[in-house]
Amino acid sequence: MSTKVYEKLMSCYDSVREKIDFVPKVALVLGSGLGDFAKDIKVEATLSYSEIDGFPVSTVPGHAGQFIFGYIDDVPVVCMQGRVHYYEGYDISDVVLPTRLMKLMGAEVLFLTNASGGINTNFSAGDFMMLTDHISIFAPNPLIGQNIDELGTRFPDMSTVYDKELQDIIESVAKENNIKLQKGIYAQLTGPSFESPAEIQLLSKLSVDAVGMSTVVEAIAANHMGMKICCISCVCNLAAGISKTALTHEEVQQAAAEAAPKFKLLVRESIKRF
Repeated sequence: MSTKVYEKLMSCYDSVREKIDFVPKVALVLGSGLGDFAKDIKVEATLSYSEIDGFPVSTVPGHAGQFIFGYIDDVPVVCMQGRVHYYEGYDISDVVLPTRLMKLMGAEVLFLTNASGGINTNFSAGDFMMLTDHISIFAPNPLIGQNIDELGTRFPDMSTVYDKELQDIIESVAKENNIKLQKGIYAQLTGPSFESPAEIQLLSKLSVDAVGMSTVVEAIAANHMGMKICCISCVCNLAAGISKTALTHEEVQQAAAEAAPKFKLLVRESIKRF
């Protein structure tokens, strides 16, 4: 049964296909400060979000707001250079629309990245954390409402959202290239304000290792559609109450930029093996 959400998704898909016929294998989402990775792609085409009828447009500094289609080695990829966040005022269905759209384009693997605040006291700014699981707090589940049967089942299993085989590949690439790779649980809150010290204490008691304002809802939508999912988070600062200084978006962007060379290597070499 068709819904307004599904009709909008298919309208965006038709709009893309009028302009681009590229079929990706891997969908890559680049988080805050990490958009420079696009230079590592052999670009076949680019498409601004604003050129897609009805598509939500990113308004966050450091998010270019375009799809890049091309190859990493011989792997066809679609790269989302900048994502849409719930805190920008969009409905949650719009936040996950790009993920669903990339699956419709042909992508079977979703490689998520983000910038996060470290809660685990063994973490340092600039560390990479591979997600093994997640917790969603306050951000609405994107599957709420009438199920879109064309996309997936009403009650999808969430036991293994982050694919173990993909995790093994990422871990082996990190080891071979002497890249320090943490592993842990990530929590998505809504933002746009950074978390309070009390919220960080709560998350710590829930065994959360890093926190951010994206990713989990995208993973839920992708899992619903049967995609294989992995995620690397760049721990750009220590969270409130752990950090001794006030948190700023500029600090996040700077830390991500400093970590970019190793990040690019880790993502590039991992995708080659997917």
